[in-house]
Amino acid sequence: MDILNCLDRAFDRADTILASVLRKARFWKKHADQTFNDRQRAMIERLFDGFEGKLTSSKWAQLTKSSQDTALRDIDDLVAKGVLTKNLAGGRSTSYSLITEETNSG
Repeated sequence: MDILNCLDRAFDRADTILASVLRKARFWKKHADQTFNDRQRAMIERLFDGFEGKLTSSKWAQLTKSSQDTALRDIDDLVAKGVLTKNLAGGRSTSYSLITEETNSG
């Protein structure tokens, strides 16, 4: 019975990985006609791979080793392209989320 439980968990994990790969593939296909700089590509991948906490311009700047102004330009560009959305809390609490099929349908 232990072997069957292990096999069941392996199938569940494979389903999770496959869903993640397909979600990324659909995202990149949808945005294939848009250009992204290296910082933007890296952060989008990071968001898909389970970004911890809320994405803010300060975190973006820190993670991409860029200035606050550059981070904000990168983020604003992704918002304009429909890749990121600004979360409801504004001001100093402004954070952003990746727009995916799940975001649009849920």
